[in-house]
Amino acid sequence: MTDHMTHHRDTDNNPVTISVSRRVVPGREAEFEDWIRGIAEAASHFEGQQGLSILRPSEKTGGRYVMIYRFDNYEHAAAWETSPERSEWIAKLEGISDGDADRKSETGLEVWFDMPEIPAAVPPPRHKMAVVLIVVIFALVFALQVFLVPFMTGWPRWAQTLSIVTIQVVSMTYLIMPIITLLLKPWLFRNQTQAIK
Repeated sequence: MTDHMTHHRDTDNNPVTISVSRRVVPGREAEFEDWIRGIAEAASHFEGQQGLSILRPSEKTGGRYVMIYRFDNYEHAAAWETSPERSEWIAKLEGISDGDADRKSETGLEVWFDMPEIPAAVPPPRHKMAVVLIVVIFALVFALQVFLVPFMTGWPRWAQTLSIVTIQVVSMTYLIMPIITLLLKPWLFRNQTQAIK
């Protein structure tokens, strides 16, 4: 059972987030938990590793375990992905994991431009992502300053900034960018949307 991380040439120096979901053979959950602890310990010794999160089986994960680990750049992530240590740990899953793993890797700005209905979508070109984010962030920050700052008179500058940044990030992540990405899909993913028609 082998997996490979997709490499996008223009994202080498950006942080990389890799998620791996696996379905466990019923009755082998305790062994899989031991396996998770072992591979997490092994990965922690690799340069650039920035943490590991585990989502255990639930309705939200479709009954699968999900491992989410982060590296500071593609080179360090690739070093782990191609390492003998990782290969040895993957080999230990024989008879424990049911079927192949589902994997997804994201680097840098592309996390803002997720388009799940395009199978195996390659992120939009970096210049398109930059243009969209400049316009969206400018419009949102300008609006927040005009309508929100007057209600913050007397607040410390750090509190004003923190409030604006918090509202900006949350609204972009859960509301604005999903809508913008959908509306601009024909332009952002032009080659890919044409390829799957």
